[in-house]
Amino acid sequence: MSERRKVLSLFCEQKDYMNERINDGIEKYRKGNAKIVVKDSSGAPVRNAKVCVKQTNHEFKFGANLFMLDEFETTEKNEKHNKAFADVFNMATLPFYWNANEPEKGQKRYDKNSEKMYRRPTIDLCMEYCKENGIEPRAHCLNYDLMRPKWTDELSLEEYKKVLEERFKELAERYSDDIPCWEVINETLCVPAPEKRSYFFYEPDLVEWSFKTAEKYFKNNEITINESNWQVFDKSYAFKYNRSAYYMLIERALKNGAKIDAIGFQCHVCYKKEEEARLATSPYYDPKFHYNLLDTYAQFGKPLQITEVTVPAFSNDPEDEEIQAEVLKNLYSIWFSHPDMEQIVYWNLADGYAFVSDPDPKKVKASMGDMTRGENIFYGGLFRFDMTPKPAYYALKNLIKNEWNTKEQLITDNDGVANFKGFYGTYDVEVEVNGKIIKKQINLSKSGDKEFNIEV
Repeated sequence: MSERRKVLSLFCEQKDYMNERINDGIEKYRKGNAKIVVKDSSGAPVRNAKVCVKQTNHEFKFGANLFMLDEFETTEKNEKHNKAFADVFNMATLPFYWNANEPEKGQKRYDKNSEKMYRRPTIDLCMEYCKENGIEPRAHCLNYDLMRPKWTDELSLEEYKKVLEERFKELAERYSDDIPCWEVINETLCVPAPEKRSYFFYEPDLVEWSFKTAEKYFKNNEITINESNWQVFDKSYAFKYNRSAYYMLIERALKNGAKIDAIGFQCHVCYKKEEEARLATSPYYDPKFHYNLLDTYAQFGKPLQITEVTVPAFSNDPEDEEIQAEVLKNLYSIWFSHPDMEQIVYWNLADGYAFVSDPDPKKVKASMGDMTRGENIFYGGLFRFDMTPKPAYYALKNLIKNEWNTKEQLITDNDGVANFKGFYGTYDVEVEVNGKIIKKQINLSKSGDKEFNIEV
């Protein structure tokens, strides 16, 4: 075993435990029994009808951030990115950063023809892409203190809360009908230098006010909370079961009347390569730890979300890229198998375009990514800088589109019934009787109908 492959040790040591929970969880919580009933126009059952069911989408949401939509330096790379995104993902995180939506007071950047800003495509452009590709948009984030605009520094606390509420109201009026899930607040347990935070960040009602205000305007939406991976996954101080800071923050907010519909966790494994085996293997690559954490937060009775994922490759070396793919396959399988999980969002699709790393024009011109700055150093994308897919992309695509996808060829019985067990999601159904083909789309949902009638 190479030195680098030691980071996979806990997946290997806990293989039996992990596989039992994965297989049992996926079978119980991600699939359901369905019944196709074929009848003729008189209502009589049709026996020996050929029935083909083919899944076209998942009820579960698999996503990534859409921050590089039409942001690449060539049309070819934009086209590759846009196609690759739609080929795998059915959810997209949109950049609702206040300092990008309203960089100057009253200067709104929603329209797709607004001035461009790196890693911040306009919301209308993102919405257009999502609609064209059948992708559900997700809003990140209504109140993210580190991404507030500079002009708010001049405001008093009361003025700040007033304009922030106006932002909530405006976004709800403009987008709430088309975006089901809204992240209300992000990283409230992260406290950098005081000068980087607003007055409001230190107020005791920060979380409660944010959710109660969101509830006023987003009445029919799922409103969620999100927290940094450092405050969730770090075993040394962050995760202490129901005594964890994040757990107690949510518990207090709920008791104080906050309507928190879902709980989000970041999982950015941002360690240097030489630190990975010591710091990342446990807990990030520890199956029992993941299940313990998710089982603990599931006690709230709320859906869980993995909102931001980065798994490093550290280089374009084939072994490094294969290890990244293997880690992702294991983590996604663990998360997908948990009964309370409802979405997983990978973060950066392409290497060389990560946070705090505006591309160096000279290197871009030479078709080289600057992998020495910001989060680029981790090579955490699913694509290389030239937009060629890495093994990690193919691993996720195989899980989502192949292993966790249902396609069945069936024959109806004497009662005109064809039964199958499939992953929850949308299906195209074709019924063939005497050379005649009837097509219908059905939705097999965990909480919806399980019996579908087709007349031929």
